[in-house]
Amino acid sequence: MKILVIGGGGREHALCWKLAQTPGNQIYATPGNPGMAQIASCYPSTDPLKLAETLDINLTVVGPEAPLAAGIVDRFRARGLAIFGPTQAAARLESSKTFAKEFMQRWRIPTARFAAAASPGQAIEELRNFGYPVVLKADGLAGGKGVIIARSREEAEQSIAPLMSRGHPLVIEEFLQGEEVSFIVLSDGNRVLALEATQDHKAALDGDQGPNTGGMGAYCDGRILTHEQSEGILNTVIYPTIEAMRGEGAPFTGFLYAGLMMTTDGPRVLEFNVRLGDPETQPLMQRMRGDFTGVLNGAAEGKLPDTAFQWKPEPSVCVVLAAAGYPGSPRRGDRITGLEQVNHGIVFQAGTELDHYGVKTAGGRVLGVVGSGPDLGTAIRNTYDEVAKVHFEGMHYRRDIGRKGLLRWA
Repeated sequence: MKILVIGGGGREHALCWKLAQTPGNQIYATPGNPGMAQIASCYPSTDPLKLAETLDINLTVVGPEAPLAAGIVDRFRARGLAIFGPTQAAARLESSKTFAKEFMQRWRIPTARFAAAASPGQAIEELRNFGYPVVLKADGLAGGKGVIIARSREEAEQSIAPLMSRGHPLVIEEFLQGEEVSFIVLSDGNRVLALEATQDHKAALDGDQGPNTGGMGAYCDGRILTHEQSEGILNTVIYPTIEAMRGEGAPFTGFLYAGLMMTTDGPRVLEFNVRLGDPETQPLMQRMRGDFTGVLNGAAEGKLPDTAFQWKPEPSVCVVLAAAGYPGSPRRGDRITGLEQVNHGIVFQAGTELDHYGVKTAGGRVLGVVGSGPDLGTAIRNTYDEVAKVHFEGMHYRRDIGRKGLLRWA
């Protein structure tokens, strides 16, 4: 098949890497990145719809959320082109936190108690109804960074103006206790096929300290959820969401990502995303067995195969290497060395660009280094051994990716 992947980050590099393993596939990407260019034909600046028509693409897979929110799936389908992802109406589950929370409230999908505020004044009034810590979320797309956990009323009030600076509403939520889990499924609008659970690490610093980021690393281990927990999530969150979206006239096709807090009262939805997570995709693709192409193509045609994914038993770990200044204003142009020395893992490129001298930094999250091992502890050690081979000025990363799993299963 001729497959076009839209995006240029680590998630899209991992998708290309997995799809390229199916014999006969020709992989294309826009805009792509230097790592993706090793396995795909990249078109840095072009209209994806025109590109798909020109190249006679059989299937397009959308990586990031912005084109989904802008209605790229609707445009492709209007031209009769196969594409995997949700429509603009269905993408509101991610593009509008207010819509998502009100949707969950309507359909009794378990989530945190919340209030939506249209102005700073209203937000200050609504804070009276919450204890501390409290969670503040900017409505709209924020690249995983539009969330602040305020420990006091003073901190909450100081956070309101920055979060509402783009003129979007603010969502105020009660703070939930528990373990965070990323639970992702594929849907063809009716049926779903679940991926393995992963655990993301969003805070910039070890011990979940510092500001939120797009994700500093993730691990995938078959023990993150029990079979009973996975079934509970499907029955209380995933199936009701797919059925409700269909009932509201916006059938959900694509990847549905439920960011969950596993509380003592059961799973609670922290957020919905309408695409694969980044960096969760990197360890997921490393562990996945079998032909991913056929599953995606079947789902895009409304015929999701009735078979479960097969997974390598070894856990996998992804450590994100970030640029100086991230998650604020990342520095660009630092030379990256040591990539060729990573021979017992995989490096997925994200914020990179190529010049006559080699690869250099060009974004906040620069690389994702993925390793595996027979157990989680070994997988973590193997991954950090590969991380030590890579260098660029200002490089920083968390040193505790996967530690929660080690402590849980010690």
